[in-house]
Amino acid sequence: MEIVLFGLLAVLLVFMFLNTRKRQKQLKADQEEKATKTVPGVKVLMQGGIYGTIVAYDAEDLDSPALVEIAPGTIIEVHSQAILRIVEPKDVVIETDDDAESDAVDDAPVIVDESQPSLETPEETRARLDRDSDGK
Repeated sequence: MEIVLFGLLAVLLVFMFLNTRKRQKQLKADQEEKATKTVPGVKVLMQGGIYGTIVAYDAEDLDSPALVEIAPGTIIEVHSQAILRIVEPKDVVIETDDDAESDAVDDAPVIVDESQPSLETPEETRARLDRDSDGK
């Protein structure tokens, strides 16, 4: 009877060990994916529920603050781990009138996002922001 209990305990310990390793690998992969996608110009959701756009982010030094624009001209510094996730753009759905035919969708205007992510380093962005604030 005791042998069965020890065997069951050993199986549970092995299961817990393997499950923990699998979970840690998944979390590390998610963190690496978020770090590669977090570039200037990307829209993000922060842990406080605030949406913003990345202005500067240093993926190598996670202790340096990320600069996030939450409104036009309003840039805040947040800890890099405060960025919860990248907000993926939704597909735009074009609605037509009820009496319009199905080929009217072909004539609908195409919405193109021409914004390109900035290739500034965080230091260059901070220097530009300092110059802009000194000039006011």
